[in-house]
Amino acid sequence: MATIYEERFAYHPEDFKSYGTEKIRKEFLVEKLMDPGNIRLVYSSIERYIVGGAVPVEEALPLEAIDPLKAEFFCNRREVGVINVAGPGSIIVDGTEYKMDFKDAIYIGQGSKEVLFKSDDASNPAHYYINSAPAHKAYPTKHVTMGDANVLHLGALETSNERNINQLLINGVVETCQLQMGMTELKKGSVWNTMPPHQHSRRNEVYFYFNVPEGQAICHFMGQPDETRHIWMANEQAVISPEWSIHAAAGTTNYIFIWGMAGENLDYTDMDVIAPTDLR
Repeated sequence: MATIYEERFAYHPEDFKSYGTEKIRKEFLVEKLMDPGNIRLVYSSIERYIVGGAVPVEEALPLEAIDPLKAEFFCNRREVGVINVAGPGSIIVDGTEYKMDFKDAIYIGQGSKEVLFKSDDASNPAHYYINSAPAHKAYPTKHVTMGDANVLHLGALETSNERNINQLLINGVVETCQLQMGMTELKKGSVWNTMPPHQHSRRNEVYFYFNVPEGQAICHFMGQPDETRHIWMANEQAVISPEWSIHAAAGTTNYIFIWGMAGENLDYTDMDVIAPTDLR
């Protein structure tokens, strides 16, 4: 078992315009998150956000503090959100065990000292998708199922973007300091997410794509509205979106993605919508 991490830094939008494909992928794409027997983390200086994955197989995996945190334990000054995107398992937080089925989420409050990830079946392990942000106050740990989610039905098949937005770890469902997470499921025949796209200068966002069938791909769009770029992505990969960037995608089939955000406020609708006709 190992905790494998890397650090990434902030980027100016004018610099971003000169990035080629390789540079964009290196700085914003997180290609490998789910690694059997290990925890993988990316620590971004954008909102001090952490994105990661844990795949316990035979043994439980502890969420340990990494060096950039300069902390005794991971949640010393942080809150954590986790969503299970594979086989059943459980997460133990300071001795309390929470059953984690497919698509279940959990909010882990600041000050939680021990977090353990477990799978029920080593042949069908859980894949825990992890987001974390700094926290100034301790809120209770809370397990959230899809039945607890606030669901928004948006889009239409005629515009190829009919979808359900499942708000899981969000104000009104669970108390958090700044972290918000949810899961958007596209209906069959729909491939566009977050269309029309938007920016929110008060928050960053990270998208994680999963349930992408073998042989299919996602094209994620980012950058400022007047000069966008794209990244081709595969199943169980994530992309870091700075506050100045749009974030939208289209796939070669329908799929599911998890969005995670942190920043100045918890107002989900605080965004600047961009008309599709204004994109360049």
